[in-house]
Amino acid sequence: MTGNELREAYLQFFAEKKGHLRLPSFSLIPQDDPTLLLIGAGMAPLKPFFTGKMKPPRTRVTTSQRCVRTGDIENVGRTARHQTYFEMLGNFSFGDYFKGEAIPWAWEFLTEVVELPKDKLWVTVYPDDDEAIEIWKSQPGFPQDHVVKLDDNFWEIGPGPCGPDSEIYIDLGPERGCGKPTCGVGCDCDRYLEIWNLVFTQYDRQEDGSYKDLAHKNIDTGCGLERLASVVQGKKTNFETDLLYPIIEYASKVSGVKYGEDEAKDVSLKVIADHARSMAIMIMDGILPSNEGRGYVLRRILRRAIRHGRMLGITGKFLEGAVDAVVEIYKDASDFGELVAKHDYIKKVISIEEDRFAATLNQGMDLLNKEIDELKAAGKKALPGEIGFRLYDTFGFPWELTEEILHEQGLDLDKDGFDKAMEEQRQRARAARAANIRVQVPDLSGIDVSKLAVDPEAKESKVVAIWKDGKLASEIHDGEEAGIILEKTPFYAEGGG
Repeated sequence: MTGNELREAYLQFFAEKKGHLRLPSFSLIPQDDPTLLLIGAGMAPLKPFFTGKMKPPRTRVTTSQRCVRTGDIENVGRTARHQTYFEMLGNFSFGDYFKGEAIPWAWEFLTEVVELPKDKLWVTVYPDDDEAIEIWKSQPGFPQDHVVKLDDNFWEIGPGPCGPDSEIYIDLGPERGCGKPTCGVGCDCDRYLEIWNLVFTQYDRQEDGSYKDLAHKNIDTGCGLERLASVVQGKKTNFETDLLYPIIEYASKVSGVKYGEDEAKDVSLKVIADHARSMAIMIMDGILPSNEGRGYVLRRILRRAIRHGRMLGITGKFLEGAVDAVVEIYKDASDFGELVAKHDYIKKVISIEEDRFAATLNQGMDLLNKEIDELKAAGKKALPGEIGFRLYDTFGFPWELTEEILHEQGLDLDKDGFDKAMEEQRQRARAARAANIRVQVPDLSGIDVSKLAVDPEAKESKVVAIWKDGKLASEIHDGEEAGIILEKTPFYAEGGG
């Protein structure tokens, strides 16, 4: 099965065989949820249904949700599974079915639809969840000794709905393990891979730490599409599946670096693949590069990809071609029609950002490399915060990138010193703003805006309005500050300025 076929098989299984309403993926931009910067879990857009704030369109729902997480972005490319963008397959129940259905359906999908070997599957459960243990052991062909009790199998985030969970693992074989006698489910090595988590939301945690039974018990599951694809396709990492590898092939072709021959270069190829996919889908969902919020997440991802391209010897622009590879992967997939429709727009946004960062990267790298050489020569281990801030403030060089490059050289950034320099700059900026008189704009509601136009060829125009000091005026003289509105203007702040 391809990754796209796996997604479709999952959604069809729960929609057509198990009576779930199939919903398209929600946008990466959270709707009416100020607690989230980006959607990072399959259940996140469905929180109002779980909390009871909104009535769900149906009590059974299935989705393949687009997600972005950047909490451990430095691990991308260095491990088999870390990604910034991923898809989470999920089936959800809002007071409808519970463990007696969720467990058998997960077993049926994995063993009958995907045809994973039953003797390779393991599950973990909360130690006190005897009900889940009995249901698992009653599944056809389930190995009776493949149940592991773990205290960590309880999902809660403070007061509110919570409950035990059950994770499904697959044994990828001793050759993928650490070789320790204690190696087993839960080990940090790559032998036992978690592919699905079933959360049984059955309690309501009180402020005092006690638990009450929920009137309506819920099911929240999450199955990583890329992880499942790596198992089905027999790949050692998510990056070698058909959901990511075509982008690696593109980056390899552009850089002339062959994948699989140099571990450090492989990291850069995988970072480019992951980040190209993330940035394309973030822009598809309406996120644009900026200096704050989710726009900054996008900008950081994009600039990391450019830097790793330079590390591979790519000197020119290359990310537009990476977007082509992303679109090719998803062009026939459900929920990704907008990616195809916005193909050229996404490339344009990325091209502008790539141009903008090219000079910044070259200048910043030259200065940073010089500082690194001086630090090493002096036997020092940390870059002074004021130098890191100068890179950021003068050259626009992201501090996270400075810190990452330093870590690669065994050095640190004096973050306290950086933060102090940043706060001093903010105070100077506040003082400067306070010294400036804000431009006052008079009541302009009487102007017929239908007669105003943008004309790129305009060389002459009629002055429609003049104002000084917040009041409309009939004339303006040399040395005066004023605002004007023209009937026609060639000036247009495209793309936010």
